Amino acid sequence: MTDATQNSARALDLRTRVEARLKARNASERRFRLYGRVAIIVALSFLAVLVGRIAVQGWTTFIDTQVTVQVYLKPERIDAADPSLANYDLLVAESVLASVGEQDDDYGEASGKVMDIMSNDLGFQLLRQVKADPSLIGKTVTVTGPLKADAALYFKGAISRSTDEADRKLNDRQLNWLDKLDKAGAVKRGFNWQFFTRSDSTEPEQAGVLGAVVGSAMMLLITAMLAIPIGVLAATYLEEFAPKNAWTDMIEVNINNLAAVPSIVYGLLGLAVFINGLGVPRSSPLVGGLVLALMALPTVIIATRSALKAVPPSIREAALGVGASRTQTVFHHVLPLAMPGVMTGAILSLAHALGETAPLLMIGMVSFVPGVPDGFTGAATVLPVQVFIWENASERAFHERTAGAILVLLAFMVIMNLAAIIVRRRFERRW
Repeated sequence: MTDATQNSARALDLRTRVEARLKARNASERRFRLYGRVAIIVALSFLAVLVGRIAVQGWTTFIDTQVTVQVYLKPERIDAADPSLANYDLLVAESVLASVGEQDDDYGEASGKVMDIMSNDLGFQLLRQVKADPSLIGKTVTVTGPLKADAALYFKGAISRSTDEADRKLNDRQLNWLDKLDKAGAVKRGFNWQFFTRSDSTEPEQAGVLGAVVGSAMMLLITAMLAIPIGVLAATYLEEFAPKNAWTDMIEVNINNLAAVPSIVYGLLGLAVFINGLGVPRSSPLVGGLVLALMALPTVIIATRSALKAVPPSIREAALGVGASRTQTVFHHVLPLAMPGVMTGAILSLAHALGETAPLLMIGMVSFVPGVPDGFTGAATVLPVQVFIWENASERAFHERTAGAILVLLAFMVIMNLAAIIVRRRFERRW
């Protein structure tokens, strides 16, 4: 009876300890899940704050404020033999003063203040029209163009009348002119398509991202043409054909190390080898693509090797069993089945390359490029560098353009990442 009681007590104690351990294990799992949810919430909160801050600062970039002015082309001011000698900005200013019921003073101060709120794009439009048709001299011509950046900021709410006049760029008289033009229906607001159809400019209201987008596309094309084929072939050889020895082990270690090398080192390498050594034109999509191809190559190799490893050995054994050669097995069976992972890695490496700035600064892509690149060896800029240039500009309106360019860059990167996800989901095989 005593032994039975002791055995029962021991069993009860063991059961109690087991239940306590299970309870502690379940509590630990619940805490882990809670920590995971908290980590996700914190990460999403930081992401929301970052994107939200950029969106709040940059959404006004996509609002275009246009003004329509009727300008009388005074014959005494324009030489038909050489129309480019005329001051068309002054003609625009005088027409604006007339439309608001004022006249210029003896020293031209009023017209000068008007020119501070009217973009010189209006004057360039008049010049082009007169050059194309000199018979317009002596007639009234209607032109539509953007307001100066500070005037546009007033209509976007970034400049307020409540601010002391000494603390803002536009004085009360200029704000009155803008209000009169708006009341007369001369000021229109709409989507800023010109932000996507124009390239960089010294005037914020005329600056756009077209040149940077084209430069980025040309650079990524070169990067893809070099990094993807070379990376896939190198990974295929290392994974499927290379003997396992000290040399291949050393190559694998160095490839993994190259993937962690700071990007600015690749910029220094490109400067030394491609520009100083091979004479590739500085600040061109060609040299940018070469540098980013070097940077993307380790990532493509690592992703491709992982995709090849994921293919079951039975695929290789079955192909070899029916008489296929090693090369036929790899290129007809293994590599096509690994292609979703290969494409995903390639797209993600290109998305990473798209956002790089440091190596491109080292090869001179920080220069001012007012137009679209005229070729792979011509001067160009890219979206990350365009963001860097605008953020360092002194004018306030360029900071608005900076946030707008960041939103465009983020949109491109989101599209590329979505493409990688879709490719993987569409062609993924489950073994």
